[in-house]
Amino acid sequence: MPIDTLTPARTGYLTLLRDREFAGLYASFTLTVAATTLSGFALGSLVDDRTGSPFLTAVSMYGATFATVLGALTLMSVADGSHPRRTLLALHGVTLAGTAVQALPGLPLTARFGVLLVLGLFQSLATGTRLGLLAETVPPGGYASARSLTNVTSGATAVLGFAAGGLLARHLTPHQLFAVAGLLNAGALALVAATVRERSVRLARRPGLRATWSANAALFADPGQRVLLLNLWVPNGLIVGCEALFIPYAGGSAGLLLAAGSAGMLLGDLTVGRLLDARQRRRWAFGLRLLLALPFLLFALRPPTPVLAVAVLVAGVGFAATLPLQERLLEATPEAVRGQVQGVESAGRMTCQGLGAAIAGGVAQVVGPAVAIGVVAAVSVLLTVALRPGEGNGPAVGGS
Repeated sequence: MPIDTLTPARTGYLTLLRDREFAGLYASFTLTVAATTLSGFALGSLVDDRTGSPFLTAVSMYGATFATVLGALTLMSVADGSHPRRTLLALHGVTLAGTAVQALPGLPLTARFGVLLVLGLFQSLATGTRLGLLAETVPPGGYASARSLTNVTSGATAVLGFAAGGLLARHLTPHQLFAVAGLLNAGALALVAATVRERSVRLARRPGLRATWSANAALFADPGQRVLLLNLWVPNGLIVGCEALFIPYAGGSAGLLLAAGSAGMLLGDLTVGRLLDARQRRRWAFGLRLLLALPFLLFALRPPTPVLAVAVLVAGVGFAATLPLQERLLEATPEAVRGQVQGVESAGRMTCQGLGAAIAGGVAQVVGPAVAIGVVAAVSVLLTVALRPGEGNGPAVGGS
């Protein structure tokens, strides 16, 4: 059933949360974000302490995103399989096991990066499966509210996660932080088991390479959807690359900058998702992508940390540009492959974030973190402007 994106979302947050299944998916997602945030902080701190390398630190915090593209290209069709609950439980179990391995004190860095890549692969499949279930769980017209709520929660949880990570790091070792993340992952698994039902009516599509490639080929053959994906992936990924340099740039103040960015993300998704209607969200999408990058240019001037925290908070509002683009992408997607397409979108965005971290880290090796953040932000602005002309070729809202 197509979602009417021409009218404001009628389904409020409280209405969504009264549904037991949505509440379970939402709560498990929240715990997963918290666990991922703590794990990234722990691994980034550990790698920075051992190597002192901005490149390796950036990659360690966002390196799992490189593997998400493998899931998108090979097995993402499992997101639309006939047993999504069973699939999601299994994927949560893999994540829990991987986090437990990271908690081992004697694990070499090479092994840690290997585990990171494996987790990225399976986390991308879990995201596609969860988003497919989300589209089936919420009522017609409630998708924008559901994505807005999960995005707001992601920002709020990341704020608390980074703040808690900075606080706990004073009393716990990185390995103990991984153990805390493992407990959060265990809670997410338990919530899915207790609240999510198996779908009794779903297209029995055999998942695998052929099904994945077939749906992906149809997705990328559409020029409008290609432009939507690029706008979702590229500006976002480069700015996350800037954020990956916060630890090398600010050291002990990195938690403040990371929390400020997450707070801005929360504010943006709350404002754009609940106060703007679909037409207004679409109208502001380009400006939000510019807002995402422009404040990061200040880093090249090295102002005081409080000034940078405000700039990062303002920039974080720009992440809300994903919401109107995601609405348009879902509208253009057949129901039978919704989970896979949303999984591909998420995996591509995460992969671009990993590439952004690697690019920013590589530039920082040459010119230092401050200049690197400014340069990468400038590139994001230029690419955002360059992609705008093709944005009008995307699927029209409401099918017009």
